[in-house]
Amino acid sequence: MKMRPHILLFYLGVFFTPWTAFAQEEGSAELYLEAYSDSFQENFFEALKQKGIENYDKAINLLLECKRIAPDDPVVDHELAKAYMASKDYVLAQGYAISVVKARPKNRWYLNTLVDILQKQGNTLEGVKSELPFNDNELQQNLALIYYRQGNYEKAMNVLSATKTTAFSDALMSKLKDSMALAKQTPTKNGQSKEDVVRNPLEDYRSKIDLHLTNANFVEALSLSKEALERFPSQPYFYYAYGTALNETGESKAALQPLLEALDYLLDDPELANKIYKALGKAYNTLGNTSKANMYLRKIKPGS
Repeated sequence: MKMRPHILLFYLGVFFTPWTAFAQEEGSAELYLEAYSDSFQENFFEALKQKGIENYDKAINLLLECKRIAPDDPVVDHELAKAYMASKDYVLAQGYAISVVKARPKNRWYLNTLVDILQKQGNTLEGVKSELPFNDNELQQNLALIYYRQGNYEKAMNVLSATKTTAFSDALMSKLKDSMALAKQTPTKNGQSKEDVVRNPLEDYRSKIDLHLTNANFVEALSLSKEALERFPSQPYFYYAYGTALNETGESKAALQPLLEALDYLLDDPELANKIYKALGKAYNTLGNTSKANMYLRKIKPGS
């Protein structure tokens, strides 16, 4: 079963996804799949579908079959790492993530997945650097960018300072210095100054976007959530907010992709999951697809 390009893009996603980066770095995703059998393609797309509906065990089994067919494919290892992470099997997730970073040390998305897995365990990349080609300059600069996008400016600065200077590192260093300067404030109480504290930019975005959504300022929410996604491209809330703002400004079709992307990044947040399902239900109802709308509305869990 050969997948048509538009079906391929629907499954893999074109909105800030690892596959977009893969297609750019390794050649088109369509050509990538042409190299594999119908069996591989059917298992692979079914795995993505099962992961999307949170049937992680089935997704993992299908991906393992893909790995049997293509044992050295880093894309399969990356999907396995994400599926195991979603099922909270962090040990196996970490093993696959390390494997894929070793195979493609310059791929930022693979590194980002490994960092996510490690952070969910309370660990850092520095703890496993002996298992990685950690001396790779591009890997270290990508790591600094990941920390920067998380709002961990000091850690990003420490990593970046140890790398060889490039145009990329110079630009990132400038952004880091600007962000660190803007993040500092001196709170006062009764006229008394306290020590400077560093605000969490991620939470700042979220609180402002929340306020815009609550007050039905959807144009403002759209602009701010888009900006937040550029800085924090793995945060499900910002995908939800962007999709909701699109939906509420008459762009229901465009809203589907970021809302589905929100589900792909979502872990252990039933309240946000319910909001995403509700938004998807509204978008599909607006588009006249009641069966899809009801499918997502049925996923809403009471009491969350």
